[in-house]
Amino acid sequence: MTTLLVIAKEPRPGRVKTRLTPPYSPQQAAHIAEAALSDTLAAVLDCPAGRRILVLDGTPGKWLPPGIEVVPQCGGGLDERLAAAFALCTGPALLVGMDTPQLTPALLAPALGPGGWSGCDAWFGPADDGGFWALGFAEPRPELIRGVPMSTPGTGAAQRARLTGAGLTVRDLPALCDVDTADDVRTVAAAIPHSGFAAAVAATAPPAALSRTPAPSTHRTGARR
Repeated sequence: MTTLLVIAKEPRPGRVKTRLTPPYSPQQAAHIAEAALSDTLAAVLDCPAGRRILVLDGTPGKWLPPGIEVVPQCGGGLDERLAAAFALCTGPALLVGMDTPQLTPALLAPALGPGGWSGCDAWFGPADDGGFWALGFAEPRPELIRGVPMSTPGTGAAQRARLTGAGLTVRDLPALCDVDTADDVRTVAAAIPHSGFAAAVAATAPPAALSRTPAPSTHRTGARR
């Protein structure tokens, strides 16, 4: 069966989701990140898989459920870390990140269900920001990830081109929104209102509302300039 990999950072203030600060505080950003990771791991546990591995930058916490193996991330850029994660595997492997708490077993079913790898060498899940949220190989090919420029609007296209350029037959998963910005937080929380992620977002101070709080006025009624 397929190995499911999750690559993630420990949700610790100041180390994770730094693009959310501001408007969120580092503590709020870490709280949102922990909820995203928890929902992602819960979905992974509900998927059929031979192994479930969390490739972690940091230390596991109370958010880690039973049934998930943990291995440390290697050093280097994201391309090197993704490649090293696949190097842990033999046979089919599918990797997702912690930025898509809207992940469900149904979204991964085309790859993990019967016939998911029949006539298919790779699975690719594009992200709305131009990156990718899922990547899978029937047989791991770490060399097809190394050197791909990461965290750019063209990352997804470059990675997919690397796969097809190597002659692989690629199938696509649905496009998803990564949680990278405050707008992404609101968009994804609205899409999954009954999730732990949405509850965590609701529990944080609403930055938009706070930013609209008017300052005390010193303007006198009836005065003209």
